[in-house]
Amino acid sequence: MKIYNGYKRLPRNYTLMTDEYEFTMSNGYYQNGMQNQIAAFDVFFRKVPNNGGYAIMAGLDKVIEYIKDFSFGEQELSYLERKGYGKSFVEYLKNLKFSGDIYAIPDGTPVFPNEPIITVKAPIIEAQIIETAILSMVNGAMEHATGARRIVEATPDDVTIMEFGARRADGCEAAIDASIYGIMAGCDGTSNDIAADMLNMKGLGTQAHSWIESYDTEYDAFLAYAKAYPDNCLLLVDTIDTLRSGVPNAIRVAKEYLVPNGYRLKGIRIDSGDLAYLSKKARKMLDDAGLEDAGICLSNGLTAESIESLIIQGAEFSSLGVGDNISKPEGRMGCVYKEVALKKDGNWIPKIKLSNDVSKTINPDFKKLYRAYDKETGYAIADIMARRIENVSRDKIVIADPANILKHTTITNFKLEKLQKTIFKNGELVYDDPEILEKQKYCNEQMKKIYPEVKRTKMPHEYYVDGTEEYVEFKNVLIDETKKIAKNKI
Repeated sequence: MKIYNGYKRLPRNYTLMTDEYEFTMSNGYYQNGMQNQIAAFDVFFRKVPNNGGYAIMAGLDKVIEYIKDFSFGEQELSYLERKGYGKSFVEYLKNLKFSGDIYAIPDGTPVFPNEPIITVKAPIIEAQIIETAILSMVNGAMEHATGARRIVEATPDDVTIMEFGARRADGCEAAIDASIYGIMAGCDGTSNDIAADMLNMKGLGTQAHSWIESYDTEYDAFLAYAKAYPDNCLLLVDTIDTLRSGVPNAIRVAKEYLVPNGYRLKGIRIDSGDLAYLSKKARKMLDDAGLEDAGICLSNGLTAESIESLIIQGAEFSSLGVGDNISKPEGRMGCVYKEVALKKDGNWIPKIKLSNDVSKTINPDFKKLYRAYDKETGYAIADIMARRIENVSRDKIVIADPANILKHTTITNFKLEKLQKTIFKNGELVYDDPEILEKQKYCNEQMKKIYPEVKRTKMPHEYYVDGTEEYVEFKNVLIDETKKIAKNKI
């Protein structure tokens, strides 16, 4: 179990964190002697939340801990016996450990719809039972990370972003995840002290409106805070009236107490009202009072869109407090876990799920996934799926839309990079999972390689997730063959 400054990343055994049908299927596989059948499953999502152009891979750290500790103890086995599963199946589970391979795109990588972000290759019962927990961990983590990165992309580089969302999260573990993945995606810090301690950082924050309400006057509250924290005095100025009371009282405390005692006012925070208008007026008042170095922090339900609007309006701010749209973003990832191949007699047999909705027809087979970069600009130009048995050219590739082979293009002058890394091999962890701040640096570097048009908040350019021409032709043949088989059996 990986320890985060004394804290366990996963607080309990999550082996039973699965949907019941995983056990009904697994028991059925066992009864039919299929427990050694090797299968491949892909984790992917079909649409970026909030009509965005990209998502951020996250949650691999939790998946690693979960798989490492995957085992059935007495409590889990007792539950399954009470459910009525046979003694032979329960005895089989008693000795079950994960013995397969897992390939995944590293945390912090920008990822796109319909590409395999995680691939599991394992005996089918093992692969089936771990589905629910993996999806739960990755879906939540990616929602937090993607929401945070949208905020980061909308914010100027010289502005500090503080994650304030613990109280808005769906439970304490979700709050910790939001803080950790928010920092991984580029936030500078968090107000969540347990997450800060886990990451060996300092929690960030000021005071609540209740502090001001607990004193006879706003001035008394500000003065008391300044005396308690003279070298870190950032005052919340919107409890009564931002411009007529809050800012004037902050200036008064700075002039009457902080400056005479050798300190400076660190700044003010505005948490309500017209943030653009109030911040500009407050900036002028602070500057006129000789407090040009005092910062302005803005908060109150900030989104990527509202931050962009503040910038357009000329709002004045040096830091942002963002909560709701990291800890509980509106969009859902919707990651799914689909079987793509079975291994028989040493050969992979591709599997496909068809749908009347073309967008829900999966990309079959045990695949390779590449990212192609333009050698001249360094920007990513496409993610490319290929069959494992396929030799992919490094000079010229014809790529096509997996849903429409007529939409194809030829790319040249590119560099290819394999996106998935080997995480587990034969049940053993072979991947050195980086620390969160290393992942943050990596995320920042990777986002610089994505075209600005893909990253824009409104109507982003659709990034290409294509297959090699060989792969797309193979997929179309498989679709036709599957339909013929189904038709002949009707």
